[in-house]
Amino acid sequence: MPEINAILFDCDNTLVLSEELAFEACADLINQICAERNVPVKFTGETLITEFVGQNFRGMLTTLQKTHGIEIAPDDMEKYVLMEEDAVIAKLKAALRPCVGVDEQLQALEAKKQHQLAVVSSSALRRVRASIEKVGHDKYFPGDVVFSAATSLEKPTSKPDPAIYLHALKVLGKKAEESVAVEDSKSGTLSATRAGIKTIGYVGPYADAKQEEMEGVLRSAGAVVVMRDWSEFPGALAKIEKGEV
Repeated sequence: MPEINAILFDCDNTLVLSEELAFEACADLINQICAERNVPVKFTGETLITEFVGQNFRGMLTTLQKTHGIEIAPDDMEKYVLMEEDAVIAKLKAALRPCVGVDEQLQALEAKKQHQLAVVSSSALRRVRASIEKVGHDKYFPGDVVFSAATSLEKPTSKPDPAIYLHALKVLGKKAEESVAVEDSKSGTLSATRAGIKTIGYVGPYADAKQEEMEGVLRSAGAVVVMRDWSEFPGALAKIEKGEV
């Protein structure tokens, strides 16, 4: 059995508590885009999370176009993506916090130096870097190990497409079977598992009443073990390393 030597972390609501802040920031912009095109829907940060968790803004707009039969010209798409990035980064810089307990686990992994650590996100690179810098995680993830489905690929995409994980493995020189991913969403878990990477699901940031349901969702998407708290991470990783899951 191959030795696990790489751990690939999703960013939003896995390393940092960003989803709520980010969705609040982009609800206004999506509502504006819909109003301009006479689409009779109105989103709040909360309803956006329910409908689009795990997708980047480009992915949300693509879904909106399909769902409501609207058209967004390529130039407008690029303009909106930049506007959303700016609005979200401003919110994150003001109020972002790390996920509870993740700092201790990153410190422990860094001290052991047994694993290559990397971030693999759907979000734009500028936003991911702003997030990890705000909470001091950039010491664990220097620039060359941060990957974005929106920015790092020749053709921008979003999870659940496995392209960003396959790209990260190639750049890092790692094989899927010697890597582990940590993901909090269905789309992220699908992305990692479709790339052949064993995935730890994390449901900590969800409301207590929703955690059991999300555990089922992540397991159905392919997560081999699910944790509710970062303190469970060493045990979850050990299960994979021993070949128990």
